[in-house]
Amino acid sequence: MKVLIVYAHPEPTSLNGALRDVAVHELEAQGHEVRVSDLYAMNWKAGIDHADFPPLGPDQRLQVAPASAQAFASNTLTADVKAEQDKLVWADVLILQFPLWWFSMPAILKGWVDRVYAFGFAYGVGEQSERRWGDRYGEGKLAGKRAMLLVTTGGWEEHYSARGINGPIDDLLFPINHGILFYPGYTVLPPFVSYRVDRLDEAGFLAVSSRLRERMKTIETTPPIPYRRQNFGDYVIPTMQLRPEFGSPGAAGFSIHRSETA
Repeated sequence: MKVLIVYAHPEPTSLNGALRDVAVHELEAQGHEVRVSDLYAMNWKAGIDHADFPPLGPDQRLQVAPASAQAFASNTLTADVKAEQDKLVWADVLILQFPLWWFSMPAILKGWVDRVYAFGFAYGVGEQSERRWGDRYGEGKLAGKRAMLLVTTGGWEEHYSARGINGPIDDLLFPINHGILFYPGYTVLPPFVSYRVDRLDEAGFLAVSSRLRERMKTIETTPPIPYRRQNFGDYVIPTMQLRPEFGSPGAAGFSIHRSETA
């Protein structure tokens, strides 16, 4: 398989850097081809602005979605964005690796998503009608590919548990897993999360590394998160409400978007 790791940490000698190397080495040992987009090393431009859309005149008002659609359709997106899109098309598996900062991804990685996920590429694709609402949430140009998160956090695992003060880790990562990965069609694998990393000693690093190597060995076979697909009968179109016959009575929140039968 071809694997792309989009890596977001500013310190090359960090734990994240070491875990990235573990993942790359194990994937290559399994015969996979690996590429890494190291966003800080690339000096990736995070902010989206007029410069991202060359067809847009300097005095024209920037409306990001229409400008993105025009630039993508005319093949005039900037070279750095097109290079990352080419990598996504090339890869069978996408891994987003980052430290959990303020309950989300670093700004540079969010900026990568904002700029690379162009209209016509990652969103705004497919038919919109009474029977379907575009190719998204299980469909889209990236359908058939796998994706997962590789995340580190300084907090305790208990802090991110079902009753933990920080909230369940699956809820915190839902906007990324469901909204950034599943939306354009990826089959999303459960995240690999390491806790209390600021106090990790050598034994702890060896344990995390061993667990990560095992996960990389099964990247082709790990069962995905069973998210409900949008256009396959679970949702009312166009309101996109989950049909009342699915889920427990009165249930709400992120969990209802996972199939009970998968």
